Amino acid sequence: MPDPEQGKAVAALDRAHVFHSWSAQDQIAPLPVAGAAGSRFWDYEGNSYLDFASQLVYTNIGHQHPKVVAAIQEQAAKLCTIAPAFANDKRAEAAELITNHAPQGLNRVFFTNGGADAIENAVRMARVHTGRPKVMTAYRSYHGNTATAITMTGDPRRWANESAGHRDGNVLKFFGPYLYRSAFYASTEAQESERALAHLEQQIQLEGPNTIAAIVLETVVGTNGILIPPPGYLAGIRALCDRYGILYIADEVMAGFGRTGTWFAVDNWNVTPDLIAFAKGVNSGYVPLGGVIVSDHVHDTFRNRAFPGGLTYSGHPLACAAAVATIKTMEEEGIVEHAAWLGENVLGPGLRELAEKHQSVGEVRGLGAFWALDLVKDRETREMFVPYAAAGADAAPMNAVMAEAKKHGVWPMPHFNRLQITPPLNLTEDEAREGLAGIDAALTVADSYL
Repeated sequence: MPDPEQGKAVAALDRAHVFHSWSAQDQIAPLPVAGAAGSRFWDYEGNSYLDFASQLVYTNIGHQHPKVVAAIQEQAAKLCTIAPAFANDKRAEAAELITNHAPQGLNRVFFTNGGADAIENAVRMARVHTGRPKVMTAYRSYHGNTATAITMTGDPRRWANESAGHRDGNVLKFFGPYLYRSAFYASTEAQESERALAHLEQQIQLEGPNTIAAIVLETVVGTNGILIPPPGYLAGIRALCDRYGILYIADEVMAGFGRTGTWFAVDNWNVTPDLIAFAKGVNSGYVPLGGVIVSDHVHDTFRNRAFPGGLTYSGHPLACAAAVATIKTMEEEGIVEHAAWLGENVLGPGLRELAEKHQSVGEVRGLGAFWALDLVKDRETREMFVPYAAAGADAAPMNAVMAEAKKHGVWPMPHFNRLQITPPLNLTEDEAREGLAGIDAALTVADSYL
């Protein structure tokens, strides 16, 4: 039932005491959320929203799934916490289930609290394993907000952090493939793949292959565009790493656990990384959890050599119980397969129909339940709908688009000139079509700015 007065009280308490991430505190007004279930959440005014962002792309099985809620309650009654140095049944079972779905040869899990510390520890493993300092990452990327992870990040959130001194000097950037806005003057996916790989290999050679520990890539770039790698690109990354003795680290924090219609996004291209960083969808974010899936040959480095890292809450029993329940639920309910079906039969076709209707849509791309609309002011020039790193008045057109979507009960994820569609993987067909109708209305607002 609506309770506006309670909503006002929550907003006031938040304003008085909560310091929010990535924000100028006086310029935000966080929506007080009263509850959520399935693919929806709602406020105290009685407004309901289809969660087409899966919050921050992590509620892969939706909100309040009863099987996961029950598993957390059962674990809380049995054992709330135990230190990482002990063996724990749910920790071990979660690791087994995760590795069962990972590519062959990745058989162990180092648990973390989330994605950023998963990346930090994957890089630490690579540096110790290879004895080399440098790490290479793409300009269009996001890897987390801790010191090395934020330096590895390619979007503008890195800038202020580096200015404040939070910088790992052994991180190098390169251009990844993005055919729609190609840095390589490519006109086909084959050209984009070939030229992007040649560019990266030249950088490796100029930096000194024997100084580079790892190449770290989001398998599908998430926040910075939902960029699908062209055929042959990831296989080329694997080949470059093998050629120069570099570890390939796949960042699957967003793309993992069914988001792309496969258990891990690398499965779409049949490549096997040396390390996989994960978080988010492993337990739908019900309790914070992340980790690194470790290949056997990297694990061998630490058989008789201590790994120089650890976290107080590594493999927290409540989080691992949620992961066990989430993975089993995904298996039992065919959620990964449904995500693939949803992308191929509903979201993909539906978004492409909207692109034909709305001149503000420059490109549609995605797979599974992981999609983006690249919005433009002009289809011929491909001028971005709002500028790169848009903020304040520059971001006003996208804010208007989002406001219209919310008015129609849909909450997608905006990022600069892109509208990203990343709903729960078990979204129903009717919910998907309802959400697409809301996006249709929002794009009418976008068209008005052309």
